[in-house]
Amino acid sequence: MKKARYIRQSTKNQTNLRQLAKAHPDETLYIDIISGSIPFAERPEGKKLIEAIEFGEIDYLSFHSIDRCGRNTINVLQTLQYFYDKGVVVKIDNLGLESMINGKANPVFNLITTILSELSSLEKTSLLERQKEGIMAARLRNPFLYKGRHEGTMDSVEVTLSKHKRTVKALKTNPTLSLRQIAKLSTESDYKVSANTVKKVKELLDNPKFA
Repeated sequence: MKKARYIRQSTKNQTNLRQLAKAHPDETLYIDIISGSIPFAERPEGKKLIEAIEFGEIDYLSFHSIDRCGRNTINVLQTLQYFYDKGVVVKIDNLGLESMINGKANPVFNLITTILSELSSLEKTSLLERQKEGIMAARLRNPFLYKGRHEGTMDSVEVTLSKHKRTVKALKTNPTLSLRQIAKLSTESDYKVSANTVKKVKELLDNPKFA
């Protein structure tokens, strides 16, 4: 039997990775550092695992829990069905269940994984809704303090300006220079900035709502 184990983590922990390798010496490890919302087949290690299955290199696959496979019910069930179609036995450790018994589908496994996949999906949806409610409540309490993310950025306004203090200073002290000149003036060995980034920072500073 050719065993493998799939592991998904949200953050990279080198110590944890070494411990996992020692704990599962008879299994090939596939470890993704990625959000659970990304479909299994689109994850870097998920893709490698599927390729190995296609080449007949794996016939037994372990997950610690079903949410490591994904947080979207349909995607999880499609992924499990793919493993079954390829003759790969899937084991969910925290359930103590395998997808097949004597080469046949385990109905208990199918029932429980379907329920747990749906619960995981609902939990993710509920979490996102709570985040939205929290943001709305913060805005209602203090609309000037909570500015959220400015369109076109991945960080909040406060974080963006904090990251680019040198650019902010250069823009304020040299308002007549071009974006490229500001970028060149701001760039140092430990800080590099592009003209596009300077433009975004300038837009924040020029907008009274975010200044």
